[in-house]
Amino acid sequence: MIVTVTLNPSLDRTIEVDSLTRGAVIRTRSARLDPGGKGVNVSRALLANGIDSTAVVPVGGPDGDQLRRMLEAEGMKVRAVPSAGHTRSNVTIAEPGGLVTKLNEPGGPLSRGELDAVAKVVATEADSASWVVGCGSIPPGVPETIYAELCKAFVPAGIRVAVDTSGPALLAAVAAGPDLIKPNREELAEAVGGPVDRLSDVIEAARALRARGARTVLVSLGADGAVLVDDEGITAGSAPVENPNSTVGAGDALLAGFLSAGAQGPAALREGLAWGAAAVGQPASRMPGPNDIRRDLVRLHPRPDLDRALLT
Repeated sequence: MIVTVTLNPSLDRTIEVDSLTRGAVIRTRSARLDPGGKGVNVSRALLANGIDSTAVVPVGGPDGDQLRRMLEAEGMKVRAVPSAGHTRSNVTIAEPGGLVTKLNEPGGPLSRGELDAVAKVVATEADSASWVVGCGSIPPGVPETIYAELCKAFVPAGIRVAVDTSGPALLAAVAAGPDLIKPNREELAEAVGGPVDRLSDVIEAARALRARGARTVLVSLGADGAVLVDDEGITAGSAPVENPNSTVGAGDALLAGFLSAGAQGPAALREGLAWGAAAVGQPASRMPGPNDIRRDLVRLHPRPDLDRALLT
């Protein structure tokens, strides 16, 4: 069982338009409302593929109640922790070809007492978990060491911890020795304080984060695929998407697929890439199920061209 922790969950409204023009009145083609937040999406992807997962989320206000109800309606096991703040709402504007514009609220604050309540729930659920996965941005009032606290609480007890976040929170978590981190290209560049323009830059940066404490680094690169740097070495891979719809949640699906396959080595990378590519073909932030996933389209590159410039 995989426990996900999303401290800043959301209701995600996706609006499809033919073209986004600033300052214009635009007629929409469709609109969709989904539960959101990185960890929530990881749990949704696991659930869609029959893998047991529990989502731990703080919820506040009417939007928080709606988020909980939507997750439960999907059949997910949810541990909702009441918060005095509000659960945020995000808006994604999607154009043809997979181009998206996102408007993300900061979310309501969490007090120390509310964080302690979340930690207590996570500790209870972790007793039967193979992984605890801390994902996403941190809301106002939450210390940047919050994901590092997860690592310190569970890694010594033999429970594996994965972290998908950014900025100082990512660096603090890396220093605490997580089993896995999953930055994207921008997050990786920010973490090492330098440009990541070529595949060799990705590998060098991933190695630097391993040297600081992360055991495994899985880097999501959008249309460039993904790179895995772990104890087994370096593997790059890609999976083409013929008809992209939305990139929202694709990195979360990649992480879910990677975890589902054991989170180690080329076989896990292949699974993660297949799930991530399948997510890009779905509308809004819908997570792919077994019938959507095409493992035959994944290409692994054990000896990648290190001088290759990244496309995105």
